[in-house]
Order: sequence, then C-alpha cells, then structure tokens
Amino acid sequence: MFPSDSIFMLHSGMTGSVNSRFLAAVLVWLTLLVPAFGGDNSLDRGDVGPTKPSSSYPGPGYKIQAGMDGEIYPVFANYASLQKRDERSFSAVSVTVSNPGDTLLRERIAVRVLGWSDEEIQVAEVAPGATHTFLFAPAFLPRLYKNHEIVAATAQVSVNDISGRLIYENTVPVRIRSAEDIYWGDGFKYAEFIASWVTPHDLELEAVLARAVNYVPDRRLPGYEDWKNADQQEQETWREAKAIFMALKGQGLAYVNSYSTLGGHQDLSERIRMPRVSLSHSSANCIDAAVMYASLFENLGMDATVVIVPGHAYAGVRVARGSEKFLFIDVALTGRTTFELAVASADRGLARHNAASVKRIVIQQARAAGIYPMP
Repeated sequence: MFPSDSIFMLHSGMTGSVNSRFLAAVLVWLTLLVPAFGGDNSLDRGDVGPTKPSSSYPGPGYKIQAGMDGEIYPVFANYASLQKRDERSFSAVSVTVSNPGDTLLRERIAVRVLGWSDEEIQVAEVAPGATHTFLFAPAFLPRLYKNHEIVAATAQVSVNDISGRLIYENTVPVRIRSAEDIYWGDGFKYAEFIASWVTPHDLELEAVLARAVNYVPDRRLPGYEDWKNADQQEQETWREAKAIFMALKGQGLAYVNSYSTLGGHQDLSERIRMPRVSLSHSSANCIDAAVMYASLFENLGMDATVVIVPGHAYAGVRVARGSEKFLFIDVALTGRTTFELAVASADRGLARHNAASVKRIVIQQARAAGIYPMP
C-alpha cells in the first residue's frame, strides 16, 4: 500500500517541493510492485503444486430413437408397457448411451411423451468403453387409444447423475399413429399382434352373445364342456358358431372395406377397426370381422384363430378342447349368405393356398406371449 502522505503528495500537484531522491525511491518501489500483479500470480488462482492434466475422455454420448422410424404405433406401445423391463423387445422411445470413459457410468434417465404418457425412469449403468440401449415404454394415457388419426407429439428425455444434477436434456419430434393401425412387417412378421384387436370383454360383444342364444334350441352358449366327448364338443361348437353368425347377420352386418391408413410404411400397414367400432356401425371388412368373431369365441372360453392369406382373412375356432381341428368361417360373407356356405367358402379359399402363404394366429398362444387386448 502507498503511505498516506505519499498519496496526498502525488495527487496534490506539489512539483516544486518534491525531493528528487524521494521520487526516485517511489519509482523503484512501483517497479518492484508491478510483477506481483501483472506476472504469473499462481497463488491467486489457487494453483498450489503441479496442475493436473485434464481428462482425455469426452463425456457420455446419447442417441434417442422414437418408435419405428419416428412413429409410435399404439399396438406396440401397449404391448411394451405390459412387459417386464428386462424382457422388452419393443419401446416407445429408446435411449442409447455411450460411455467413452474408464469408469462405470451410472445415471438416472427419465422419458415421457408430453401430453400422451406418464414418465418412466430407469437407473442406467454402462461399463467403461461400452454402449447400451435402454428401452422405455411409459404407460400411455387413455387418449392414445381414442386417437384415430396420425398426430404430432414430442418425446422428452432428461438425464441426471445419481446426485440429481441435470447433465443432459433433449426432445425429439414423434408421430402418434392411429390406434387402429397395425404394422404387419415383412412377411407378416408381426401378425401375432392382431390379438390386440381381439377384445372379448367389450359390452357390445356381450350384447351379441345375448342375441345369439336365441339361435340355439336350449338357449345355451357353454363353450367347451369337458364331460362331452370330442364328437359331441364338435357338434356343440358348430351350433354355437352358427348362432353367433346368425346374430351378426340379424344385426345387418355389411361389408365395408375401410382399411387405408396414413403415415409411413404404407405397403406394410393397415387400418383395423376394433370390434366395438364395427358393431356400432354394423359394417366390417374381412379382417375387422375376423377379430370380431375371435373376440366372441374367446369370450366363451374357446380357442379362436385369425387366419391371414394374401388379400383375405378368415376366423376359426377349435372344435373341441385339445383338438387339432378348427372350424373356419369366411366371415366377410356374414351379411350375404348362410353359415354353411360361409364355412364352405373358407374351406375352398384355404385349400387354394400353400402352407407358406397362410398365417394362422391362435389367440390363446398370443396371450401366452403377452399380447393382450388394447384398451
């Protein structure tokens, strides 16, 4: 610090009385003072000892993928949300984390589709030098299953360290597909998901069965009865299937081929109406009617099947518990012919195709694989 009298003298303009020796002493003192503030003031920076080299590793990397090519199909989102986390093969959003460091990376990742889903949180661990993809399938709100057009949405991803500090956040645009859209995949790879449209407990289906009892002599629809032998069960299955056919025909079920959809994968996607929708409009195409019949058979505890061939679909029901034989129906003919002719048409149609071109989905097997009805 300057002595107080020196400060006064320097600022007072007193040139005549300043001793030359005193000025020289001040200049020397200032010269010695400058290096302490203008030089390498390492003590002021807190550098005590050698500086540690910065890490040569960059931070973790993140890649976000929403749905299938940016499109979320409700059928797959519903399936994934019902699976255990470590058993998922589908996701609404996936987050790929790369750890280029030399220590274990442990983080908290949160994902949600804004306005459409709950938030799902996972604690992610990635080994040094490894990359891992985490599949997220948050539970979606009911509006997802009431949506009938393709709409825009936003997926939000945030990453915190274990102490709670936010280290990464991002959003990606997504497109929500109609709840009626199915993606078949190459070679009908995902055909088994047709079971999501089989909804045995809808009230509209209960109403159909209530009318169907009027078409059997004893007003009973018991499904399989184990006390009957195989032949008796097969006869009973025929009667019950015919009663269901007659109830739907009596409702005036018409054929309307409403299958077009919007969005990507046009050649591999299709619109399929839920049975309750088809019943409310008394119209269906072949695949709509097939899932409707399968729903009614499953309601009765019977083994239903949907059979897909190039350009057409049939419904079927196992004729007796444990039997390998199925009764097939050309359900597209429900409002236009008799039950017997619809069965004969299915037999002829299936006979025209080789086994490789016929895709049979047994609903009971799909349920065992975790494919349940969409809400």
